[in-house]
Amino acid sequence: MRLRLIAVGTRMPDWVQRGVAEYVERLPREFAFAIDEVKPVPRKSPSPAAIAEEGARVLARIPRDAHVVLLDEHGSGWTTVQFAARLEDWQATHAEVALLVGGADGHADAVRARARERWSLSPLTLPHALVRVGLAEQLYRAVSLLRGHPYHRP
Repeated sequence: MRLRLIAVGTRMPDWVQRGVAEYVERLPREFAFAIDEVKPVPRKSPSPAAIAEEGARVLARIPRDAHVVLLDEHGSGWTTVQFAARLEDWQATHAEVALLVGGADGHADAVRARARERWSLSPLTLPHALVRVGLAEQLYRAVSLLRGHPYHRP
């Protein structure tokens, strides 16, 4: 299964790239993970036109047959065990899963409409850099859990 994080935002600090790479290197081959960065639209305040443009850019990056999961503060919160179960289900039913992170002002309505699931990583507002590293770590943790590896301790 291919997992693609499509995220509005570019030029993450080196520590983010190193953190993500650390966990991605540990993943088994059957879980290919990549980040596809989408250039944000410059603006000084929230703009419906900018949100729509970013949304169009995100939609253009989603593989046609991908199962789409919107990372959204209003989505369902999953424990690590629940995420592992979702991951196992996705692996059984989808060749590709696209996880979407919106821009500073959130997701466009068209992106929300394309999503099949909504997932909240936390009730906290997280910076995009931490979302990338946290998601990579949780992916590794969920795969470890599925394989019975002792990395995950409830």
